[in-house]
Amino acid sequence: MRQKLICEFMGTLLLVATVVGSGIMAARLSGGNDAIALLGNTLATGAILYVLINIFGSISGAHFNPAVSVAMALKGELNKDMLTAYICVQVIGGICGTFLAHLMFETPLLQLSENLRSGMFQYISEMVATFGLVLTILLGVRYKPDAVAMLVALYITAAYWFTASTSFANPAVTIARTLTDSFSGIHFGDTGFFILAQLLGGMLALGFFRILNTSK
Repeated sequence: MRQKLICEFMGTLLLVATVVGSGIMAARLSGGNDAIALLGNTLATGAILYVLINIFGSISGAHFNPAVSVAMALKGELNKDMLTAYICVQVIGGICGTFLAHLMFETPLLQLSENLRSGMFQYISEMVATFGLVLTILLGVRYKPDAVAMLVALYITAAYWFTASTSFANPAVTIARTLTDSFSGIHFGDTGFFILAQLLGGMLALGFFRILNTSK
């Protein structure tokens, strides 16, 4: 249990540090070109996901995401106590990852994002992004276990660009990104609907996964 929680904490910390840190770096180097900044942010996120899932997957399952953990709990792979613990360390790890990125880039550790990401189409995007991510994980674990890291990394790389929200797809990451007033941040007032949409997307993915497996 301790090893699993350490992996979930450290994996989420490194994931968020990469998302926020690469966002800061991309914004600084892109000269105000948002497309180039997003591309830099995307490539770094996809790459770190591939690494983190490979190194932590066999220990904790490499969730780094409450939406994934909830889906796994509903599948019977996490009990209630472990689910609660996973979500706690994921959220704490994500917040620490934001602080670490700020420390590395010599910006104030504690910030509040002013980056507004509101509106029905943003929330639909988050539902779609999380649906695709959770379904990729569930089907990958079931049918292509050796390819899960690559599948998830490639899915998120694509979803950064085909969703209007740039695919947060993760409640812990969403919370952590309220604490950075940088390229990758999100205003705290927008997080409630983001998280609801993410959890709904995850539940829809689990339902679809069950339909596929029932029909076989």
